Amino acid sequence: MPIKSNRNSFNIKVNQIVLNPSSIACILGAGAFLLVLASIGGQLTAYLTEYDHIYVRKLIWYLYVDAERNIPTGFSTLLLLFAALLLAIITILEKQNNFPTLHWASLSCGFLLMAADEAWSFHEKLIQPVRELLGDDNLGIFYFAWVIPGIALLTILAPFFLRFLRCLPAKIRFSFMTAATLYIGGAIGVELFGGRFAELHGTLNLTYSMFTTVEESLEMGGAIMFIWTLLTYIAINYKEVQFQFKGVRGSNSRRSLRL
Repeated sequence: MPIKSNRNSFNIKVNQIVLNPSSIACILGAGAFLLVLASIGGQLTAYLTEYDHIYVRKLIWYLYVDAERNIPTGFSTLLLLFAALLLAIITILEKQNNFPTLHWASLSCGFLLMAADEAWSFHEKLIQPVRELLGDDNLGIFYFAWVIPGIALLTILAPFFLRFLRCLPAKIRFSFMTAATLYIGGAIGVELFGGRFAELHGTLNLTYSMFTTVEESLEMGGAIMFIWTLLTYIAINYKEVQFQFKGVRGSNSRRSLRL
């Protein structure tokens, strides 16, 4: 499935889809906002009222942002997959124009892995092995011990991407860094404080659920900011992207995506 930009393409346009980065970000942001509100409402119902019907409990679980394999988790997974797809498209476009693609391709693979982790929570399987390795039950902010290898991984990757960031236009670089700050601040920063609270008071309480709500909100916000940045990068550099589908003899179906 070749992907072409309007820099070198003279194909006849068959159908066009016009995308506005800000509109897409607003739609995704509205979806995230509604999910967070629904999650908060569910947690307030669970801890501040006496409703205990089985269907109410199921609905609260399906809407809780920190639960696994439910509606908010699916939404967050789709955000990361969308980012991975946009990064893959940018990688192909940059390669066609003989620009370096290592960092774009690495980010695309990274976001694909992050989407898989969001869906199946692989990182949580590191908690117990790291705790046993440290040999200490009083870990404080490192109670959720997966953050230790997470911080180590970020430290290793940071130098690799710093030069890449410097080569980006100022607007895109600032947006990249803002998105990363939001996402990492939620995934690791809030997790550190939430871990300390969970060690002292457990996880089955309203306060801890609010910690996780802030964490997941920042992650969704960071992912949406990153998607907006990628769409803006494509709009600035390529204006129009054409998808050509081949496979049926005699057919010449093209779709033009304008940003």
